[in-house]
Amino acid sequence: MTSEEEEVKQTKTERFAQWLMARQEKKEEKETSLESLMKFNIFLSIATLVTVAGATVADYVMMAYLWI
Repeated sequence: MTSEEEEVKQTKTERFAQWLMARQEKKEEKETSLESLMKFNIFLSIATLVTVAGATVADYVMMAYLWI
């Protein structure tokens, strides 16, 4: 093999390695985005439950107050 052929192989290998690294970075960015969406979804679910429970408790307190 000549040195030119080795350079071509290295270049192809380097390009493939760069492509793999870029692909991995995009995958990590996507996972980070999904993690933040999951956290927001959990927060929203808890806020909804607290709101519904709070409204129910307020209704019962009002019924008890009016009944007395």
